[in-house]
Amino acid sequence: MGARGVSEIPEPAIALRTPPPRRTFQLSFRKQDAILGYLFIAVPMIIFLVFNFAGMFFDLWMSFQHWAVIDTPRSVGWANYRYLFNDPVWKTAIENTLGYVAIVVPIQTVIAFSLALIVNQNIRGKTFFRTVFYFPSVTSSVAISLIFIFLFNKLGLVNFLLAKIRVPGVDWINDSGYVLHVIEGQNIWTTTGTYMIVFLASLQDVPREVLEAAAIDGATGVQAVWRIVVPLIRPALFFVIATGLIGTFQVFDQAFVYSQGGWGPNYATTTAVLYIYNTAFLNTFYGVAAAASFVLFAIIFVVTLGVRRLLPEEGR
Repeated sequence: MGARGVSEIPEPAIALRTPPPRRTFQLSFRKQDAILGYLFIAVPMIIFLVFNFAGMFFDLWMSFQHWAVIDTPRSVGWANYRYLFNDPVWKTAIENTLGYVAIVVPIQTVIAFSLALIVNQNIRGKTFFRTVFYFPSVTSSVAISLIFIFLFNKLGLVNFLLAKIRVPGVDWINDSGYVLHVIEGQNIWTTTGTYMIVFLASLQDVPREVLEAAAIDGATGVQAVWRIVVPLIRPALFFVIATGLIGTFQVFDQAFVYSQGGWGPNYATTTAVLYIYNTAFLNTFYGVAAAASFVLFAIIFVVTLGVRRLLPEEGR
């Protein structure tokens, strides 16, 4: 029997020392997948950066300029901000906006949560009710505003029905004491369905076992909702309140339609964004409008941060 040579290595050992050929292909595939992913998001990212961040920095620069578009911009320092805080119309716009936010956000949050609790139960026709409650949210706000103007004008359906029960009607649209409340009611009606869906999706993740255990321990329905359901859906609650605050602070289309592109009766429908729009495009004070937009941004940022502090993440 002859001696084995050094080159005679068992076949399993050779297989173990040979690098797997599939590893290089997987690495290459991952690189290609990453490159394709970045290419797919490149266009929307460029659009987002140009029309958001670039526009934001341009707006910040313009807030320190005196510019009427057709002339050369001229730096005026803080003059636009001083003019803004001395303008009584801006103060009225901020008061209108704060009052609007204080009424709309709590009511729409409570109603949306209540509706979500109702349609989350095993009741007959719950799919129909979900659709009915959500339908106003997908309708054009301008179209709904025109319908509300038709309903609440001096000779509209609302005053007609009030006359049937011998209640004197009012000029809802042209009266400065009522027109903003009409817009508030419209906004609550049109946005509640969207937030109901958000709450409903969150409620369906609440374990039934926890609620059953609470019922066995003697907790009432209100106690179970307040002490168990609300803490478990805290992220959805923060989302609803935060987006509600941002949306109501930026209300524009309804105020624009009700005021017919102007300032409204006795500036009653002049919100912060409508002030910015009219200051820029009616009065051509672009620097003041830019300053007002940054003041509004600061208000929204501070208020949203405050809500985040009040509704911290779970376990904080």
